This record gives sequence, C-alpha cells and structure tokens, in this order.
Amino acid sequence: MSQKDAFLSDLAHESAKTRKMLERVPADRWDFKPHEKSQVLGGLAQHVANLPVWTKYTLQQDELDFAKPMDRPTPVTTVEELLARCDQQWADAKAIIEATTDEVLDSDWTMRAGDQIYFTRPKKEILREFVFSHIIHHRAQLSVYLRLLDIPVPGMYGPTADER
Repeated sequence: MSQKDAFLSDLAHESAKTRKMLERVPADRWDFKPHEKSQVLGGLAQHVANLPVWTKYTLQQDELDFAKPMDRPTPVTTVEELLARCDQQWADAKAIIEATTDEVLDSDWTMRAGDQIYFTRPKKEILREFVFSHIIHHRAQLSVYLRLLDIPVPGMYGPTADER
C-alpha cells in the first residue's frame, strides 16, 4: 500500500467517525461551555469540522507562516451547515491526497512566524499529526461535552456505554 493509499484509508474511516460525532451536537446547546478555560460547544464542533483544511495547508504549501494573513472559515450557525462544512472539508482533503505523490509526502514543511521557525518536518508527519491526530484529539473533547450534556456518545473505535 502506498503512503497516499494509507492516508486515504485513514481519511475514509476518520471522516465517517467525525461526521457521526458532529451529528450529535445539539443545536440548542451551541453556547455550552463546560469550564471557563474551554471553548463553547459550537466553536469546538466548528473547529473539528474545519480541521481537514490543514490537508491543503500541508500538501499544497511548503510552509505555514503565522506572520502572514490566513484564510478563516466563515462561522456556521446550524448543525446542518456544520455537517455540510464537514462533508466539504473531507471531500476537499480526499481530492488533495488523491492528487499527491510520495515525493510531496516526503518533502519538508515548515511552521514559522516570520523569521522564527518553530519546526521543519516531512509533510507526511504533519498530515498525520496536524490533520488526523488533531481531529481525533478534538473529537474526543467533543465526546466529553456530549457526555456532560447527557447526549449518547457514539462509538469511534468500538461501542460506548451508550451503545451496549
């Protein structure tokens, strides 16, 4: 299996799991915040839905410079818009991965703020960490929000206590 095919397999599994979690976000609790240091539920859900855009930043650019302006997604206000955003972001990510090569995946990517370089690593590592692992991390946070709101938590890698 090529590197690209492995990422596409992960994308198929993780995109379905992510959508399953986002489907449970209650529209009437968009402003729920479990702790003063936490973000609101709607903001976290949007972050999860938007994270696949990092596929573009990773594979179609050689660096991300925080000193330069960055595209920001427009906020969504409904679960339907959230799911549509999620579906579009994953579709875009899939197309970008399908169009990539091992040469691109093996090439370096840099995160910087102007002259300050935070790190340079292979794009395949950035794709794994900043797209897939980052989504999994925030999706897990989202499951805690759902639990606190007494909303059944869907299984991601097997059934939850709500699905037994």
